[in-house]
Amino acid sequence: MQIAIVDDNPMARQILRTSLVRCGNNVIEFNDGLAAWNYLNNEAMVRFIITDWMMPGMDGIELIRRIRAANFPGYIYIIILTSKEDKDDLVKGLEAGADDYLVKPFNFNELKARVSIGLRILNLETDLKQASSLMEVMALHDSLTGLYNRRAIYQHLDAELNRAIRENRPLSLVMLDIDHFKNINDRYGHLTGDQVLNQVAEVARQAVRSYDWVGRWGGDEFLIILPGAASSYAAKISERILAHLAAIHEPMSDGSELSFTASIGIYTYLGGKTGLDQLVQFADEALFQAKNSGRGRVVANQPE
Repeated sequence: MQIAIVDDNPMARQILRTSLVRCGNNVIEFNDGLAAWNYLNNEAMVRFIITDWMMPGMDGIELIRRIRAANFPGYIYIIILTSKEDKDDLVKGLEAGADDYLVKPFNFNELKARVSIGLRILNLETDLKQASSLMEVMALHDSLTGLYNRRAIYQHLDAELNRAIRENRPLSLVMLDIDHFKNINDRYGHLTGDQVLNQVAEVARQAVRSYDWVGRWGGDEFLIILPGAASSYAAKISERILAHLAAIHEPMSDGSELSFTASIGIYTYLGGKTGLDQLVQFADEALFQAKNSGRGRVVANQPE
């Protein structure tokens, strides 16, 4: 951990630096509060600060107050050093935002213990942030394919529809369904079915543009959102996906060969008062037509 020492006394900084390095920490030094404050605002983040109270210019209390009022991305743990032993003064330092204090001259073992407490708190914050980020990812993505889940893709559809209305641009929806997926599960097992779902997800992901959205709508259905795309472009993307899927032929343990097709329905929004559910319904109707007309094909539901 990098710890910043803020003290106008070179001898005091040297004693602190030696003690902290002895504990296995990296150290950066500042000779007053203003220098430390400018560094925090212009350079890399510092997570741990040990600052003297009494310094010319910006003292430790003012530095702490500024840090606590700022919107830094991570928490900064602060220990204030002071020769003041009056309880009212110590309370003043803690109320300003210090997490802990050390009274000069400090004992090495006490410094080591208080620094360890601060490091544990910062590590806990890091662990909580990582857990929170993981939970956020899991809440928005399908656990099997890694694509956006139904809730997330619906939210993106809402945002893209609003933008299409605002900018008077088309918006194409592609609804894909794997043909006879139940037969795949029944014949080869659910692990093979999961493999097929992942293959479809990867083919769809590779076929679209970087700003398109691909999600697993549910079961063996996938929804692709193509902002600004006309029906002809959506059809081109769809045919590309079907061609890649048709090229998949995998030998199975029973001597057979795994191959499969998919059906795709397209609906392109060109303006007007159409809600989200209606957009999905139109794409789903096109998918139903593709299924009924022989499967393994693309059908566009052209708006009137």
